[in-house]
Amino acid sequence: MSKNVVITGANRGIGLAMTKHFLAQGEQVFALCRQASAELSALAVNVIENVDVASESGLDTMVSALAGVSIDVLVCNAGILRDESLGKLSIATIREQFEVNALAPLCVVERLHTQLNPGAKVALITSRMGSIADNSSGGRYGYRMSKAALNAAAMSLRHDLAAQNIAVGIYHPGYVQTDMVNYGGDISANEAAGKLVNLINQLTMAESGVFKHSNGSVLPW
Repeated sequence: MSKNVVITGANRGIGLAMTKHFLAQGEQVFALCRQASAELSALAVNVIENVDVASESGLDTMVSALAGVSIDVLVCNAGILRDESLGKLSIATIREQFEVNALAPLCVVERLHTQLNPGAKVALITSRMGSIADNSSGGRYGYRMSKAALNAAAMSLRHDLAAQNIAVGIYHPGYVQTDMVNYGGDISANEAAGKLVNLINQLTMAESGVFKHSNGSVLPW
């Protein structure tokens, strides 16, 4: 029987590639985005537009469109990257990244957690740049801080959803060739998405709350 998979930020990059991989598995995919791309619209999935996960109206649109849907896999993928350095701090972009990268995924889970089936899975696409131990270069204040905050939220979700037998995956996709990094990565979105989907497929309660690289290695906090 096919599973109901919900993915945020599904119009491009890793989200679009994950949509394709889940579709190829025969799953029923609900692809959420602010505006659909031509490539997403061409797929046989349920495209839900006008979902800005950092806004109340976007979350309301999501909830309305998914009313009555029992969810087996929820992937919080939408995120943004800005650049700040000491001496050139932009509090506005730091706040923006907290809104999108940390608060929005938590709000998505909050709005949809009652629709998660027992035994469902929640996957949060984070970054190793949210690791404090792994920070060897500094800078990127908003991105690093927002992803660290997301990781903290993910661990709380791991505990709070355990009673429903819902596992939480915390995943760094790798340095992926997407628009976010001007396509300067070392792994394609398709390859990264394939690895992430495999990790989600294999996720069990025993590994709920483990911070992983898409290659399967465990990352430091």
